[in-house]
Amino acid sequence: MPKPYSYDFLTKVIQAIAQGAVPEAIELDGLKKSEASELFNISRNTINLWLQRKAETGDVKALPNRPPGNNHKITDWERFRAFAKTYGDKTQVEMAQLWEGDISDRTISRGLKKIGFTRKKRPTATSNGMSQNGKSS
Repeated sequence: MPKPYSYDFLTKVIQAIAQGAVPEAIELDGLKKSEASELFNISRNTINLWLQRKAETGDVKALPNRPPGNNHKITDWERFRAFAKTYGDKTQVEMAQLWEGDISDRTISRGLKKIGFTRKKRPTATSNGMSQNGKSS
């Protein structure tokens, strides 16, 4: 996605064009929108969008360019830890059915991974029973 124009540039362009009763009239520098677009090397549509944003919000500042975050289903992690301890012997599908609210088994999986919950009986992995030359040790 392209980077937005700087705020200084936006204000210079807006100052150069009119916002009076007649849209093509000049308030400060005597430029029409078409002349300003040629001078600043931007399209008329961009100028119109900036003027529309100024009319709606009162400023021409660029809107934040952040993608919307996802809606987290699990927000209380202490309660989820207690839930995982209580129902840790169940499958993730069963845990999803037991959790209050609509939640998927994949969300349960991500939550369990985030809190470090594991079903392993031993904290470390077992060693391989075969030696390097193929004979059992």
